[in-house]
Amino acid sequence: MADVDLIKSRLTAHPDFPKKGIVFLDIFPILRDPQVFEALISHVVHHITSHSVGLASNNKIDVIVGLDARGFLLGPIVALRLGAAFVPVRKKGKLPGQCIQASYEKEYGTDVFEMQADAIQSGQNVVVIDDLIATGGSAKAAGELVKNLGGNVLEYIFIIELLFLKASSKLDAPVYSIVQTDD
Repeated sequence: MADVDLIKSRLTAHPDFPKKGIVFLDIFPILRDPQVFEALISHVVHHITSHSVGLASNNKIDVIVGLDARGFLLGPIVALRLGAAFVPVRKKGKLPGQCIQASYEKEYGTDVFEMQADAIQSGQNVVVIDDLIATGGSAKAAGELVKNLGGNVLEYIFIIELLFLKASSKLDAPVYSIVQTDD
């Protein structure tokens, strides 16, 4: 697909970031090019409207959940185009009001994600969006939050998937990634 090639061509590799041995794929050049950013958003929306909605018994996406912080760049735009709500998942202590929590493993220990306790209603169909799936810990925590509020995660969508970490096998719903890499 031409849009996938265009999106992939704008990813910038940064060797040894954030630590030695890691090649960081930067999505920010995509956001600096309105045509490529539009291609990315349109690709995600097309995937959801042609595939994800078919996973829902009522063919409707109610909520897009975006993970802190890069999921916030895509999630609200995708939600708006779908006529869905946008719900952020943030690191502990960043959201006001009553929140629910889920912890997850990182390279250096554990962290905690939160979601506002009234953000998702029981039975709502949810798609979780983030820029990258590596180990899958943060996405899994987001899925747990959705499930704890009675929501139904239909799919996890990422711009980039690091296939060699096999993180998609840890998640409770299908995974769609635009760019897959074994690097």
